[in-house]
Amino acid sequence: MEVSNVNNGGMINGMERLVGHNYKYWKMCMEAYLQGQDLWELVAGSDAIIPVETLEQGESRRKWKIESGKALFALRTSISKEFIEHVRDLNSPKKVWDTLEKLFTKKNTARLQFLENELAISRQEGMSVSEYFLRVKTLCSEISEIDTNEKISESQLRRYLIRGLKKEYAPFITSIQG
Repeated sequence: MEVSNVNNGGMINGMERLVGHNYKYWKMCMEAYLQGQDLWELVAGSDAIIPVETLEQGESRRKWKIESGKALFALRTSISKEFIEHVRDLNSPKKVWDTLEKLFTKKNTARLQFLENELAISRQEGMSVSEYFLRVKTLCSEISEIDTNEKISESQLRRYLIRGLKKEYAPFITSIQG
């Protein structure tokens, strides 16, 4: 993951930046990336904790710091600016990973409210129809996971989808509503 491979669309080497509503997808891609770079053990394995600073551990500690730096770079550069404050001062890939996990999988009302607000203001605007539909479906899915008592029904999903379409789809919307 090189800085030169970052583009204006929020993609790094073909992987989307973490922007909030795409946590599950980002997590899957980042895990695969870290595994491919042989850095996953720093997050979920025996290498997650820095070796103790002793003469015997000197070389393994130096190696850990180098690999940890690579993993931290990959993690931090794949997170949008609005979420970087949560992990800026953390010094290990595991701490960054765990913090993001807690932040995006919390079963709390604040997260639920955030997702519901995102859904309410979702508009197609510059997205293709398929990108817009995927965004709305993802938001609905996340909301349903957090609030299992109030899952979003198919009919509610359709209403959200229709509501945010561009004005050029008005004749289509009228025909299916009629």
